[in-house]
Amino acid sequence: MRLVIALGGNALLRRGERPDAAVQEANIDRVTTAIAALAREHEVVITHGNGPQLGLLTTESTADPTLDAPYPLDLLGAETQGMIGTLLVRTLHDVLPGRRIAALITHTVVRADDPAFERPTTFVGQVYSHTAATALAHDLGWQLAQDTEGWRRVVASPSPERIVEAETVHQLLDTGALVICAGGGGIPVVADPSTGALTGTEAVVDKDLTAALLAEQVKADFLLILTDVPNVYTDYGTARQRPILDTTPAELRRGGFADGSMGPKAEAAARFVERTGALAAIGALDAAHQIVHRRSGTLVRPGTTGA
Repeated sequence: MRLVIALGGNALLRRGERPDAAVQEANIDRVTTAIAALAREHEVVITHGNGPQLGLLTTESTADPTLDAPYPLDLLGAETQGMIGTLLVRTLHDVLPGRRIAALITHTVVRADDPAFERPTTFVGQVYSHTAATALAHDLGWQLAQDTEGWRRVVASPSPERIVEAETVHQLLDTGALVICAGGGGIPVVADPSTGALTGTEAVVDKDLTAALLAEQVKADFLLILTDVPNVYTDYGTARQRPILDTTPAELRRGGFADGSMGPKAEAAARFVERTGALAAIGALDAAHQIVHRRSGTLVRPGTTGA
């Protein structure tokens, strides 16, 4: 079976942890333990989040006095793909001896006219005071919005249209390689309508929607979205909270999940199942093997006609 495994943003850095290299190196063992059993049985593609790492590089670049301007998000996103990719390659190499493993820098094409560019909502980087935020907006042309602790930069999160390297990923899988790609939703690029030339853009593509598109393009049999909760829940965080164990895309969409948490994961699973007729599931990282074997998580399956 061909699996696309989407690691949550907390896979290398849990909430409240310092973004030190040593912390991420320690956490990577948990990730590879969860994935190794599946990789021994199936063809595997791994995608991953990069929120904390991108935030760290953005903060460093903005504060660097030797730069005329901070590095653009597409290049910083590429740096996170390389950093997280090498951590995964080295640890998977140790637990899967003899297996070909490749980390691939991956670009995601978005539309230049995507409405998301007019309504940036994705927070990136550190928290600023109102005074500092006003200065950054003036000096760098950033858009900033109030977060729970202060002011942060917000950028667009356009919909992924195409993974540039999808065919390369497909070919690597056919050779038996385990592939790590599409980190952080992929490096966001716009394609020139006349020449096809790619240009980076200041955006962050949702990692789960990109994983769903990638899974579709490489003809995966199963999309596994791993996060920090064991199931999707109705009425999450309330006394009425109940786990959803088995559902269809239509039923899942009726859950009304928040955009900043379970919403993109639910939509990604629903899209993949609708477009391919294959299966998707959402659940906890430590239960990855059990989820694929239907013993944990929330399974999303094709609905009946008219569902």
